[in-house]
Amino acid sequence: MHDTDPSVFFEVFNEIGIIEQLSRAILEARLPHGLIAPHFSVLNHLTRVSDGRTPMEMARAFQVPKTSMTHTLKGLEAHGLVETRPNPEDGRSKRVWLTQAGRDLRAEVIAALGPDFAKLAREFDVARLVEIRPVLSDLRAYLDAARD
Repeated sequence: MHDTDPSVFFEVFNEIGIIEQLSRAILEARLPHGLIAPHFSVLNHLTRVSDGRTPMEMARAFQVPKTSMTHTLKGLEAHGLVETRPNPEDGRSKRVWLTQAGRDLRAEVIAALGPDFAKLAREFDVARLVEIRPVLSDLRAYLDAARD
């Protein structure tokens, strides 16, 4: 029998939230001046799902207001990491494309995280992470599907 005490869910989500805060600090320490975790998240998203998304699609994916996504995209565009082009399917909107600089920066940041990950691997049992990854992926997929 599975425990259905709501506090189990709260405790798990609380731990995930704290891990997100701590890991964001590590990430932001490796980002160039003027960029923050949401900028990197957009670069990562466009790499993972393929670029050419509309700002509205991206706002929905990140569950933020379109104005917040527009602000983030303007910051990335100012750094030359993305470019917006007219949407051929709808002349009123735009699509967002990674630039080569954006692709390169993402790769550089991931490489810069290498020493942090190596330290973690020395001090934390990686097998435990491998073991929980499918559970976390399933939880993410469930929550992603349940939001619509």
